[in-house]
Amino acid sequence: MEIVREFRDEGVSGTKDAFDRDGLTELLLALKSNGVRLVIAENATRIARDLMISEILLDEFRKLGVKVIAADSDTDLTVEDADPTRTLMRQMLGAISQWEKTVIVQRLRSARMRIRKTDGRCEGRKPYGITEGEQSVIAKMRALRSERLSFADIANRLNVEGIKPRTPTRAGKETKWHPTMIQRILKPA
Repeated sequence: MEIVREFRDEGVSGTKDAFDRDGLTELLLALKSNGVRLVIAENATRIARDLMISEILLDEFRKLGVKVIAADSDTDLTVEDADPTRTLMRQMLGAISQWEKTVIVQRLRSARMRIRKTDGRCEGRKPYGITEGEQSVIAKMRALRSERLSFADIANRLNVEGIKPRTPTRAGKETKWHPTMIQRILKPA
């Protein structure tokens, strides 16, 4: 076998249908145009973590004449024969994947709730100042502010001195300090 191409849905839930998964959509489009008739998935959960979505997607692969193999078990997920045991096993794997996803989501939700009760926050971007380097930049900002410099003057000084914000580039462009960034960082908690 020759691997023609790899498709991924990084950070996208397997409970989403094909229209919400760019990698899966690209795979289906490629299969319609390139003549490939075999897809190897790491395991059945990589196709979908929802039984109904899994069955719909596998049916779509069947209609295209494409065989889908789960690499971890060497199972043909698209086999469609009169063997009810194979169908049962495939659907059980799909149901287990769906259950596993639900359990993971519940555990993560519980952990976030526990952390919120003790620490106040656990999600999203961490506030500026969590690293030693950021702490030294904040100290510099405070020193400049104590000299009665405006937020705009502080931002300008940091930019001139080449001190970069946490995210040095955005959309391919170099980011710079702005007065509102300085104000938010120095705002009392």
